[in-house]
Amino acid sequence: MRPTRRSLVVLALGLLIVCPTSRRARAGDPVVVFAAASLKNALDDTTAAWTKETGKTVRISYAGSNALAKQIEAGAPADLFLSADQAWMDYVARAGLLKPSSRIDLLRNSLVLIAPGPKNPGSDPQIALAPDLGTTLAKMLDGGKLAMATIDAVPAGKYGKAALEKLGAWESVKGQVAQADNVRGALLLVARGEAPLGIVYATDAAADPGVHVLATFPADSHPPIVYPAAIIGDSRNPDAAVLLSYLRSPAARAAFERQGFTVIDAPAAGR
Repeated sequence: MRPTRRSLVVLALGLLIVCPTSRRARAGDPVVVFAAASLKNALDDTTAAWTKETGKTVRISYAGSNALAKQIEAGAPADLFLSADQAWMDYVARAGLLKPSSRIDLLRNSLVLIAPGPKNPGSDPQIALAPDLGTTLAKMLDGGKLAMATIDAVPAGKYGKAALEKLGAWESVKGQVAQADNVRGALLLVARGEAPLGIVYATDAAADPGVHVLATFPADSHPPIVYPAAIIGDSRNPDAAVLLSYLRSPAARAAFERQGFTVIDAPAAGR
């Protein structure tokens, strides 16, 4: 029996609905952003200002950069990806999933050791990270847990492990590490008092009044903490490039710096 014209039209429409690669952008579609969890406060502020200025909307999914990269690889419909390290952006790039020439280095951050409770003036001075950090941390933990993001996948966890290894403390504390799915999860464990110590980004510590900083890890104790951003290759939303450009604007810089990030200036023309 030959298919009728009507049945062919119905079949074609069905294929358009189920086909994951048909991502036709429509006027007014929100820009879908996949962003590292540590960006939440700053990026919420920045995109709210962009929406107020332009009337355009943004939908943001926050998680560990590793989880986001794997979701993009699996075909999740994102327009922009903001990673907390170069490695997971490289992962997406190697899969051929980035728009050529759209990748930029946007922000820098630092790594800190935190404890529960607000900072009390005159107490809890910054602890010394040398010469024997392992013994110091073991005493401070007193059998408790050291909260970190997943050490073999999430950027904050990888940076933290690298710093502890460089400072000779990893072997002393590795058995007491409580791993969270992302850095905000590690932050929450400390803020709730479920872990006496944690390793997070300085911006995370600044965003939560339920913790205070005990020490800042030296920049040379871990790989540089750089946040790259890029447009996903199959994005059809023209506002993705507009938003990415806005993230380098003076207004966005102010929002990022209020949260403790360092904004990386765009390379000069011709460089």
